[in-house]
Amino acid sequence: MATPEPLSAEFFCVSCRTPFQNSFPLDAAGRCALCRAGLRGFDAAYSFGAYEGVLRQLIHLYKYGKVKTLARPLGGLLAQALPRDEAFDAAVPVPLYWRRRLQRGFNQSELLAREVSRRTGIPVVRALGRVRPTPAQAGLSNSGRRQNVARAFRSRSVPGKRILLIDDVMTTGATATACALALKQAGARRVALLTVARVDRRMDGWRLTADRAMVEESLNAE
Repeated sequence: MATPEPLSAEFFCVSCRTPFQNSFPLDAAGRCALCRAGLRGFDAAYSFGAYEGVLRQLIHLYKYGKVKTLARPLGGLLAQALPRDEAFDAAVPVPLYWRRRLQRGFNQSELLAREVSRRTGIPVVRALGRVRPTPAQAGLSNSGRRQNVARAFRSRSVPGKRILLIDDVMTTGATATACALALKQAGARRVALLTVARVDRRMDGWRLTADRAMVEESLNAE
């Protein structure tokens, strides 16, 4: 199997790190429309690579094939994507609803968070809980997806903490936004999202890729 390649682009949003074909969607400060409108609950987002090819295959084997030993190499990719100039007080995994965790047997984000902790020393804190299941995200608009996961998470008190929110894949960012808002309501000072992969909408056939990824993300949202 080939080695996963890191995500690269000439143009990124400075906040959510969404890649773009050109600078047109970015303002003078380098922010995309969603970040300008304040629709991202997190302050920054980092991913190792695009949710395609060998990286997507590895994530599928890990999450759906239940090859839990892949948490270690995937955690290594997460550590590579983490900026060295940022400091965090806690690594918080995106939680699964209890029924989904029971069906899968593990929370893939929590295992990844533990791998990041092992490499960086950032302690894992299970600050978030998913308080209700949510319907499938596929077919919803961006605003619909945000509304779908709104108030689906609750956080323990994290006053003044700098939180590294960890998940396997970022599709639209709706789930991460809901998590980040819950953490900030609980007192978090800063929330940065770290994922192994993200859907890259620049790619040919990105609509098919995004739809497929949204279906997979909806499985986690139950």
